[in-house]
Amino acid sequence: MLIKKTHKLITRMKLYTKWLLSKPNKDFNHFNRSNFKIVVALAADYGNLGDVAITYAQTEFLKAKFPDADIIDFPISKTFTEVKSLKKIINKNDIITIVGGGNTGDMYDDIEYCRQFIISQFPENKIISFPQTIDFSNTNSGKKALQRATKIYGKHKGLTLSAREQNSFNMYKEHFLKNNIVYSPDIVLSLEKQYPCIDREGIIFCLRKDGEKRINKEEESSLIEEISKKYSVTYYDTHINKNNLSIEERENELYKIWTAFKKSKIVLTDRLHGMIFCAITKTPCIALDNSNHKISGVYKAWLKDLDYIIMLENNDIEEIQKNIEYLWSYDMKDHQDMSLIKKFEPLMKSI
Repeated sequence: MLIKKTHKLITRMKLYTKWLLSKPNKDFNHFNRSNFKIVVALAADYGNLGDVAITYAQTEFLKAKFPDADIIDFPISKTFTEVKSLKKIINKNDIITIVGGGNTGDMYDDIEYCRQFIISQFPENKIISFPQTIDFSNTNSGKKALQRATKIYGKHKGLTLSAREQNSFNMYKEHFLKNNIVYSPDIVLSLEKQYPCIDREGIIFCLRKDGEKRINKEEESSLIEEISKKYSVTYYDTHINKNNLSIEERENELYKIWTAFKKSKIVLTDRLHGMIFCAITKTPCIALDNSNHKISGVYKAWLKDLDYIIMLENNDIEEIQKNIEYLWSYDMKDHQDMSLIKKFEPLMKSI
């Protein structure tokens, strides 16, 4: 534990030093200072395609709402080295948005540290944190992290926090008393990626390999072995081993995974955005819950009425097989379309 704390402290000192030593450059000078600007801060330029999709969807959402605004992609990798350059062209009336996701808390405290830094750097600007899942652990370090977050967030008078499922909304309302709180779907659910339709075959396994995973290795191996006896199985994780992705590279990777899903008869996943990608591509899906229940939370809030997405809260192989058989013969002509546009209204009004 001491080693982990020391490593975290050293990392933050390095980031803080990078900020202190950084000098404004001309990276953002092509934006006209007098124009209205909206920043997409902590833009995901790393290999988590769920976060990449959130960044993409958030940008598209803002472009549609503010067609005359300059939308600035500000990658998380440049948070400390380029923020001085960004601040040179930002006016008080410009808006800072922070990408949504599942990283508010102490599990991904490096991203939370970046979020708090951005909030503290723009005290005069309206800031909207797009739909998030909160995950502060019930440990001493988790409780301290929550206290630190409420203190820093609470100092900003123009900060709006949005939650994408009920538990996070309740936690925001309970602890972040000085901030505006809204309830909204994950921003990726604002996308429509069903077309063009493609002939479907086989099953894709899209399973985690990190601390949020609930299905153990033995269960996963048994599941894959049983399903492979009857169906063609392929693998496609939403996390790829790439960093410092350009905007073009991000969009190419999203196109590839969405196309793969559209070619699949069924996707079996314990990735939240594995399930969400199925929703926006109209792909039959069996979703297994993860460790902090954000998958079941999002499903119950926004996707429970979609017959082609089935949420299972246990890893029983027989139950999974039964639902695969059901979805294998499911006629997508009978599916319901999502109608979530009105659900985004509280988020739109906050901007």
